[in-house]
This record gives sequence, structure tokens and C-alpha cells, in this order.
Amino acid sequence: MEAKAKAKAEALAILFSFLLLSFFSFTGADKPLEYQSLVVRPLGENPTTKSQLSWTETETQISTLPVSETDPTMTMHLEHRDALAFNATPEALFNLRLQRDAFRVEALSKMAAAAGGRRAGRNGTHAQGGGFSSSVTSGLAQGSGEYFTRLGVGTPPKYVYMVLDTGSDVVWIQCAPCRKCYSQTDPVFDPKKSGSFSSISCRSPLCLRLDSPGCNSRQSCLYQVAYGDGSFTFGEFSTETLTFRGTRVPKVALGCGHDNEGLFVGAAGLLGLGRGRLSFPTQTGLRFGRKFSYCLVDRSASSKPSSVVFGQSAVSRTAVFTPLITNPKLDTFYYLELTGISVGGARVAGITASLFKLDAAGNGGVIIDSGTSVTRLTRRAYVGLRDAFRAGAADLKRAPDYSLFDTCFDLSGKTEVKVPTVVMHFRGADVSLPATNYLIPVDTNGVFCFAFAGTMSGLSIIGNIQQQGFRVVFDVAASRIGFAARGCA
Repeated sequence: MEAKAKAKAEALAILFSFLLLSFFSFTGADKPLEYQSLVVRPLGENPTTKSQLSWTETETQISTLPVSETDPTMTMHLEHRDALAFNATPEALFNLRLQRDAFRVEALSKMAAAAGGRRAGRNGTHAQGGGFSSSVTSGLAQGSGEYFTRLGVGTPPKYVYMVLDTGSDVVWIQCAPCRKCYSQTDPVFDPKKSGSFSSISCRSPLCLRLDSPGCNSRQSCLYQVAYGDGSFTFGEFSTETLTFRGTRVPKVALGCGHDNEGLFVGAAGLLGLGRGRLSFPTQTGLRFGRKFSYCLVDRSASSKPSSVVFGQSAVSRTAVFTPLITNPKLDTFYYLELTGISVGGARVAGITASLFKLDAAGNGGVIIDSGTSVTRLTRRAYVGLRDAFRAGAADLKRAPDYSLFDTCFDLSGKTEVKVPTVVMHFRGADVSLPATNYLIPVDTNGVFCFAFAGTMSGLSIIGNIQQQGFRVVFDVAASRIGFAARGCA
């Protein structure tokens, strides 16, 4: 009897062990971590000179023909602002970028926090139409934005550098006469020398779209835009023709700024690509279908130019899409739903959609932004991600913290290392990041840092370092954001 009971107990133990093994196998607990290779390239000398920029003055004037109705697309080259900075060391440029990034994140967080007191904007109506594209320049040395393009303002067009910014709406440019203007690369635009410049009446529907419109003695509309970092622009609200590599877009509502102060040094103004009523994509919705995309490349590792495309061709066929979320308190930002993050092929415990929820009051949420470099996650989510990555990268030699980065590694003397994979899980779209999008060089000596950071603000921000190499699609007409891996080819 005792032997029979013992045999039964052993059988139950074997069965329990089998079930336990099956459970761990099913849940992936015994699954080895997934890794990918990172080629070790420390910060190098700035390779760009003016003659090597993605376009020349003649290239911006390739054609004066209208956009073809059969090919409703406009493409423009972009440059990172580092390309416009000269005689600066790689470390100096990188540190300036981190300083600007801190200002940027603070400004966006303040905008989101104050959203409860803002008037919710109306979305533009969608209609199919023409399109255009341009190359994009990163805006590091130029002030507020990270990426710039060169476009013509007025008739005849005067070509200037403009910041592209998905975190703001109003299009504006510095105008003569300047009561107070910052230094810019090109001559200040003089509206009196343009045949297409037109003032807007105070009673115009365009004027009333401004959050805080004004009126001068001539009954012309006045605008003012203040940014969270203390920068601001003030002047006359008007309409003007913009020319993108030969594609003319007439009657764009823009601010003609006579008093402009803050972090906009170098660029002539700003092309707002936000989701609000006065942004460039919304204004040109009838022509370009409220669709645009950009591809941002790491200029230290690629000779390909960054670019932005407006129109139907902006929508990549290989992209995976996640729905846009609307914040009724703030219509400018592009909100999306982040549901989790995986490191090494395994979901990080504790990082769930609830950490990034946008509540009814307009607090929290996740936005994607072209002007922020380093992705910021709510503190709890960041700590979970960081700890999982540290555990997976335990074989790498640690280095001291650097600026906002608290997870750094000494990779000096190495040409290639294995690092845990990182996947960001959005609703309906899993975005697997290349190693260069989350472990980045911070000096010329081989120190690399994990390019995420925590924030005490409720707002999380997907930055441009994590977006590099993807074609990021803003299909506002269909209320979705897309990511096309290797979309810069």
C-alpha cells in the first residue's frame, strides 16, 4: 500500500514538473534573449560643409510647373541643423542638441499641462488633391527646431531656411521692418517687395482661427505665438505664396513677424506641421489630402538626405499603422497609443497602456514629435525599460552617466557588439528599433548611452532619434500614424 502511494506521489510530481516546464516554455520564461548587432561608430568630425548640403540654390528652383494631378506629391530635402553649424566639435554639437532638447521637452510639457484652458480646434476637411515633397535639414545649430528645409517665400520667391515642427501650428517668418529680430542666415524677408503678399482683415475667418488674434489701426489682423521656452513671435497675420523646389503653393496664411525673440537663431521662420487649424498640412488639405511623411536619417552614418513628402505618395505601402488619438483640449499634437515595450524579445513587466493613458482632462498620453531628440517616457515606464536593458546588456562595460543619460557603456576598442533588441508596441503596430536608434555615441572616445530618458511630466514623447531610418507617415485624413522600416531607401 505504501509503495503504491509512493508511486502515485512520484507520478504526480512528474506530472507537476511537466506542467511547470510547459508553462514556462509557453510563456517564454526560458526563452533566450534576442540580440542584434551594433556597429561601434563614435562621434566623428562633422562631415558637412556648405557645398555638401542636400540641395543648392538652383536645385530649389528646378521647375515652375504646377504639381501634376496624376502624381499628387511634393518632395523636399531636409537637413539636420548640425549641417548648418561650422567650426564646432562633435561633442559641442551633441551637448547643444541635448540642451535644446531639454528646452523643447519643457515647452511641450507646459503646452500639454496648460491645455485644459485652451480652446479645442476644429480639424480641416479632407479632399483629395495635388502634392509635393522636399528634402529636410536638421536644425541643430539654427535654434528651436531640429530639422530645416529651404523654401521660397513671396513673388518672386526669396529662398530661406525654415524650421519644420510637428509640435506647433502657425507658419511664420521674420519680416522687415524688424522692431526686434534675431540673427538669421538669409536676408530678412521684405513683404513690400513681394507681389503676392496680402494682409488679412481682423474680421476674416482666418484671423478668428488664431488663439489670440489682435487688430491694428488699419484693421489688419495681428498674431502672437509664445513658446514654452520663452521664445515668441509677434506681427501681422497675412497670406503669401510659398515655393517648394518649384512647386508654388499660394495663399498660405502665415505670420509676418516684426518682433521675434528666443531660440530661433539662424532660420528665417517656422513651418508648422501640427494637427491644428492653421498648420501647413491643414491649410493645404484640399491640395495634398492632409497627408505627409518624413524620413530622418542619421547624418553621421548615411549620405542619404532626409526628406519630407506631402500628398498621396507620402503614404508608404509597407508601413504599419496605429490610430491617432484626439486630445479635445489640445489639437496641435499627434497623440498615439503606446501599449508596451519589449526588450530582448520579452515584454517588460509593468509597462502597460495604463501608464500612457490620455485622460478626459487632456493629461498624460504619448505624442510623436520631430523636434524632440531623445524619447521621454513616464518615470515608471522608463525605469522598467532601463532595468530590462541593463540586465540584457550586462556583458558590456559600464561607463559613468552622461548628461540626462543614466545607462552608458564604454565600447572603446570594439568594432561591433551585441545588444538586446527593443520593440515599441503601439496599438496595431509593432515598431522594432535598429540598435543605432537606442544606443548612441556621446563622445569621440567610444562611450555610448541608452537614448531614452524618464520624465516626471505626464506627457511621454517619441523623439527623432528613435524615428531615424523610418518613413513616418502622418495620414491625418485617415486619422493614423504609420512607420515604414527602411523607408528612407
